Amino acid sequence: MAENTSQFKALLLANEQRNAYGLRSNDYERYRKHCANRTHRLRSSLKMTHGKGREFKTLPPVKTENIKDGYLQLLLLEAERAWAYSRELSALAASNPDKASALKRNATSRFRRAVNWATELLSHCQSLYDASRFPAEGLIQATVYTLILNGRFLSSRYQYDDALIQLSVARTLLDELANRAVTSRDQALATAFADEIGPEIRYCAHQLGRTKAYDIDGIVSEVASKQKNDIVVGFDTLVSKLVQESAGGAEAERKKLKPVMWDGEPVPVRNPELVDVLLRVQHAEEKLQQAQGEKQPQEEAGKKKERVGKGTKSKRGVAAYDAILLALSEAEDVARKLVEAQQLSTGAATSPAGTRDIQFVHAYIIYQLLSRRIQRDLLLITTLIHQSQASIHPQPQFSKGKSTSIPSWSRAAQQVQVDARLFPAIVKLLDTIIQSLNQMRTLSVVDDNPDLASAVEARVAFTKARRCRYLARCYTPLKKYAEALTLMQHGALHLREARQALSLLPPSENDPNQTDDPINNTTTANPFYALTSSDVALLDDELSADALQCKKDWFTFNGGQADPSGTGSKAHKKPLFFDIALNYVQLDMERLQERAGKAPASATAPSVAVETPRNAGTTPSDQKAPESERKLTSLVGKTAKVEAEERERAPTPEPSGQPARGGLGGLLGGWWGRK
Repeated sequence: MAENTSQFKALLLANEQRNAYGLRSNDYERYRKHCANRTHRLRSSLKMTHGKGREFKTLPPVKTENIKDGYLQLLLLEAERAWAYSRELSALAASNPDKASALKRNATSRFRRAVNWATELLSHCQSLYDASRFPAEGLIQATVYTLILNGRFLSSRYQYDDALIQLSVARTLLDELANRAVTSRDQALATAFADEIGPEIRYCAHQLGRTKAYDIDGIVSEVASKQKNDIVVGFDTLVSKLVQESAGGAEAERKKLKPVMWDGEPVPVRNPELVDVLLRVQHAEEKLQQAQGEKQPQEEAGKKKERVGKGTKSKRGVAAYDAILLALSEAEDVARKLVEAQQLSTGAATSPAGTRDIQFVHAYIIYQLLSRRIQRDLLLITTLIHQSQASIHPQPQFSKGKSTSIPSWSRAAQQVQVDARLFPAIVKLLDTIIQSLNQMRTLSVVDDNPDLASAVEARVAFTKARRCRYLARCYTPLKKYAEALTLMQHGALHLREARQALSLLPPSENDPNQTDDPINNTTTANPFYALTSSDVALLDDELSADALQCKKDWFTFNGGQADPSGTGSKAHKKPLFFDIALNYVQLDMERLQERAGKAPASATAPSVAVETPRNAGTTPSDQKAPESERKLTSLVGKTAKVEAEERERAPTPEPSGQPARGGLGGLLGGWWGRK
């Protein structure tokens, strides 16, 4: 290919300008003004202005050897400007019935001018192609652009037969461009324009009374095979030249997008902008595979170096996931804008009937984004647990000849040495995983697949059970055993839900004992969260063991009482009132206990024992009776004295029953006197 070969591509430039300046939201006025400003700048830079003032100076014809890409861009933007103005006037005519006829005539004249500009562009491209200065792909794109504008103009003039021929030949050329595209972006560009003119072909066929107007591919193959050589001179030669130019090298293969599959069917990518961001996602996934495929450091290196290598590998893995998440976020943003543009469009859907539209692609990208986010969080949890286990220093061996098994008390000591921030961090990561799984469950691509929905629900319940376990470990060091046991019971209930959700999945063809989980295999999407029945059973056993250990620790702490202080109801905290009152009043605690019915048995002995007669001939034990009688007599005397003091104490004055005076007299007091 010569050095002075033009690289002008009509469809690519038109698509970029339309999407960037208003046509995505059907704002034809904005796009028309942009095209006007752009043509003015191009004419000034190319020195092709029509003079100053009101005098119009006709430009001389441009020679073929002097044609540059700027001049071709000028012709294309003039055609786009006239076409956008025509669509704007048509919209005004629909909203203004009084001036509808004049506006429609003006719109038709503008549309005719757009076809003239496009025809002039095609003639210049043909001249450059004959002079071997223009590639076949560029000429085909200019031809397709002209055929589309001419077909739409004929359709607006109710000439549906000629319009169907023009649009069918344009669709055939677009299919050739899509099949022979060097990069995935060029393929998506051709597919986008083919989807755009598909409804117009169907409408023209319906107006002509065709019985199978819905079969666009059949109509195109029937019409274009008869008229393609008449409409496009040298059609077969042009296509063969395109085949020769489409041979790409390693750089072109790198720009090829790998087939995106979902449930055994390809996911259509019909937008060039979406292809660019998905290519970034593809490159980020390749880097992740390289990071996961790295080998461990050599064994002859020291243990310290080996631990550094593991940490470096985990950091690289997290960084690779961050790159994928960034690319997928950009892809989701682009897909969301495309969905919003399709919803704002007043016309029919641009995707063919029976195919997956942009809304499906948007849901698929969100699914991939959430799955990669879950993978990253699971990797972080594994890394945190591994680092916490590595930070615990091993217990010294008691004898070199004996076994190195760690006793139970040693394991308990290691559990105490775990960093207090570990379990809250794991709980936070599990919260984000649950949030991602719940958001994934609401996607249309998951809701339409019952097996995938059951698999996601099983992982939600399993993750909740793990969260309950680690949250209970946060309560255990704080001696809150009741809360920890309650959380473990909730975890057992979540495991029951996970086991029930897994039971809804069909059995695997290879192993009847295992289920055919769509997340574990690659039929639906990339596996991101492996879960089997054995994993559920293992977590159930771990929860049971933790619950038993928690009960033992609770019983050791305070005997299993619900009071966290460990003293139960034996100790009563004295109110602050008694601390203040005892500074002024001396309380007789014995009297208070007696009145409360809590007096000791010796203090409540009957007074009859004092009147017992003394006998001379008593036993040695009875000789000590006078001393005990004296003690009882003094005790009873004190009690009688206290009761007498209470009777003599003045009673507490009762409030007077006379009602208080109200009104103005009570407020002003002594001004009017008191009675």
